[in-house]
Amino acid sequence: MGVLMSRRQTVERVQKVSLAVSAFKDGLREQPSTRRRGEAGTSRRGTLEQEVQEGEEEASAGPSQPEESSASASAKAAWERLRDGRGVEPEEFDRANRFTPPAFIRPKRELHDDEPPDISLEQREQIVNDEMCEICEVWTAESLFPCRICPRVYHDGCLRRMGYLQKDSAVEVTETAHTETGWSCYYCDNLNLLLTEEEMYSLMETLKNCKIIPETCLTLDDFLHYKHLVHKQQFEKPMAEAQEEQAALQFNALDPDKKGHIEWQDFLSHESIQLLQKLRPQNALLRLLTPKERERARAAFLALDQDNDGFIGEGECHQARHTWFRKHQKEMLSCNVSISHVGPISEGSPASSKNGKSPEKILPATKQEEPRTVDWPGFLRENVAYILAARPNSAALHLQPPA
Repeated sequence: MGVLMSRRQTVERVQKVSLAVSAFKDGLREQPSTRRRGEAGTSRRGTLEQEVQEGEEEASAGPSQPEESSASASAKAAWERLRDGRGVEPEEFDRANRFTPPAFIRPKRELHDDEPPDISLEQREQIVNDEMCEICEVWTAESLFPCRICPRVYHDGCLRRMGYLQKDSAVEVTETAHTETGWSCYYCDNLNLLLTEEEMYSLMETLKNCKIIPETCLTLDDFLHYKHLVHKQQFEKPMAEAQEEQAALQFNALDPDKKGHIEWQDFLSHESIQLLQKLRPQNALLRLLTPKERERARAAFLALDQDNDGFIGEGECHQARHTWFRKHQKEMLSCNVSISHVGPISEGSPASSKNGKSPEKILPATKQEEPRTVDWPGFLRENVAYILAARPNSAALHLQPPA
């Protein structure tokens, strides 16, 4: 109980200090105009003329300046949220009762990141969740929501007070947190938080050069125009027709509900995983996997390795990429169960027909690709980007596997 009381007292003190600092800043903003009026009142010459002139200047500049300043301020705030790794703040939110959000520090690259990590296939990892809520540090057993990526657990009430759980998503979190699909916490849900400061500034410069406005939705034309500009800046030549078709497929994957646009958070997650693939070697990406992700990948490989020789076919590796290592729709909650806990995906299972292909079309392709086998380290290297891309809770597919 002592820990709980000290935690609450700390939060209340921080909130009071924040209110005091904001009030002090507001007072500083109002101080210059008050000082000018006081000095004008003490002067005997030109007092009336000065007041009339100031009134005319304020009247002439009044209609346009506030609108421009508010627009620039909102744009600046959006870029700051992008730089600091914060999501879009809800417009209607009771900030008087909110908890102080945690300070996020972007990761840094280490010298040994490029070395191959030791991830054994035979040695299973024990998965243990935290006992206390990440926010309030209180243990209340079944009412805690575990993250399917990291060991953190949360109360739904704490998530609401932090602004990370809105009314429309509360039911979804309640339904999926304790299922096989699981729920990603606000740390793991945001792939942009995997970027270092240098990588984040590189992405921000690309977005600014391509005239992308943060926290806005992108249509297909906007997305293709952006992809064309990025490709031309990187390779100094226009994008090929096949690459444009692949970009259109990626847009459709980011718009699973066929709304005609993709949300900003989905676009940001896609660009973040693309940048990670571009700037970091596969060994560095493997070090980003959590014990839960490694254990699920290990269970998937063992289920696909029917003869227990440590190798699977290339077709099976691609099949896992298109099914288990992709985003799970609500009606497909049991996709990962069929691989991780029951066995390999059968040709007639719902997961195998997820891509809209018949079993007759999938089976010959698998037989043709079987001559090249894939071992456990190769399986991880080829699928690590898709494992990371499957972290967000969104139904969008943030990394479209090649056909």
